[in-house]
Amino acid sequence: MQAIGERLREARMRQGLDISELEASTKIRAKYLRALENDEFGMLPGSTYVKSFLRTYAEQLGLDAQLLVEEYRAQHEPRGEGELQAYVPPARREPAVGGGPPVFGPGTLIAGGVVLLLVVFAVIGLASGGKSHTHKAATAPKHKPHRARPKPRPQPAVAPTTVSLKVVPTESTYVCTDDGAGHTQFEGIINSPKTFSGKRVRLNLGRSSANLVVDGKPYSFTRTASAVGFDFSPGGKNKVLPPGQRPCGG
Repeated sequence: MQAIGERLREARMRQGLDISELEASTKIRAKYLRALENDEFGMLPGSTYVKSFLRTYAEQLGLDAQLLVEEYRAQHEPRGEGELQAYVPPARREPAVGGGPPVFGPGTLIAGGVVLLLVVFAVIGLASGGKSHTHKAATAPKHKPHRARPKPRPQPAVAPTTVSLKVVPTESTYVCTDDGAGHTQFEGIINSPKTFSGKRVRLNLGRSSANLVVDGKPYSFTRTASAVGFDFSPGGKNKVLPPGQRPCGG
C-alpha cells in the first residue's frame, strides 16, 4: 500500500503547488507539512496534532481526509508508553478513619507538570508560526493595476489665413498682382518663377502658357491665346476673373 506521505506529496506535485503556498492556505507551518509528506509523524507535537494537520492538509489537496486519518490511526498512532497522555489524577482514596485529606505523591505531580509544559510550548509554537506568516502576508505590497493613459485628442485643423501663389513662366510673361482691395503688389515682365502671398492675391497673367502653383499644389486652368485673371483666397476659395475685374485694369 502506498504510504500516507507519498500520497500527499504526489497530490501536491500534480497540482503544481509549493509548500509555501500550502503553508499560507492551511495556516500550518511548512516544517510540519514536510514532516507529513515524509511520514515523520514524530516531529509533530503529539498524535492529536498529527490527525488534525493531516485532515486539513488532505482536504486542501482534495484527498479523502477521513481515510488517511484512519490509516494513520491503524499504522502509526502510538499505543501505551510511546504517547504522551493527558494527566488524569488518581482516584480518590477513602480517608482512613480519623485521617486527613488524600496526599498525591511527588512523582505524580512532576509528570503532570511536564505534560502541561509540553502542551503549552506546542500551542505557543503553532501560534507564533501562524502569526509570523500572517504578518508577512499583511505587509506584502499591493501592486496597483496599470492604467493606460488616455490618448490625446486630435487638435482641430487651423484654417489658413494667407494664400501663396507661385507663377512659373515658360516664356517672358506679363504679370500683375494686387491684394484684392486694389493695392498693386507687383507689375512687370518675368522670365523666372516668382512667388506672391497675402490674405488675398488677384492675378492678371499676360500669357496662359505659364504654370501656377497655389499653396504648394499645381493649379489647373483653361489655356487661352489671350490674358487670363484669377482671384486666390485661403482654403482653396479661388475663382476666374473676367476682363475688367483683373488687377492693373486688365
